Amino acid sequence: MGRVDTSEPERVAMAVSELNLNYVVLTSVCRDDLRDGGAGIFAETVRAIKRTSPNVRVEVLIPDFRGDKDAISMVVDSKPDVIGHNLETVKRLTPIIRDRRASYDLSLSVLKTVKELDSSIYTKSSLMLGLGETEQEIVEAMLDLRSVGVDILTLGQYLRPTRRHMPVVEYVHPETFERLKNVALSLGFKGVASAPLVRSSYMAAELFQSISRDDVFGG
Repeated sequence: MGRVDTSEPERVAMAVSELNLNYVVLTSVCRDDLRDGGAGIFAETVRAIKRTSPNVRVEVLIPDFRGDKDAISMVVDSKPDVIGHNLETVKRLTPIIRDRRASYDLSLSVLKTVKELDSSIYTKSSLMLGLGETEQEIVEAMLDLRSVGVDILTLGQYLRPTRRHMPVVEYVHPETFERLKNVALSLGFKGVASAPLVRSSYMAAELFQSISRDDVFGG
């Protein structure tokens, strides 16, 4: 088991304060070597930021914690404003694209559990396009995400990091991204970012502000 830096939450909170940030996205490498999958550090970091900078909005991008409800609950109980977990790709391609320990259904289950534990927390997920999926499969993935209450969706173009990674099958046209954004909104997502260079944390603060404002004013 690797060492855990228990001072990290306070140091992150101090950095957030010193940088005068108003929106923070927290993520990490997967820590399957830890009993809680790193959930405790996520939770303590959220709490430390909220203590130090009460007006800062906090979004966390979490791993699946192997579906451990207690670990997910730790993060939920720390009251981040947004909890994200990425579906990454469509169901058919999941065994090919994602780590063998990951699963399409497990990711959906994590997002569902968050909403069951605290329906007031916004949930968020992301899909990479250009891996050989069809538009029908993308829409089916959107429907699956909506079935577990996901509020925010980001769609972006997959880019091959190295020659050892999966090749790009298709460079999706920007007009297709725009069409898929409109489909996603019609399915009930509160916020959607969809364009070739979009990533899961793309314009996160602006996206959050737009949906939270709509919720306040009934938009």
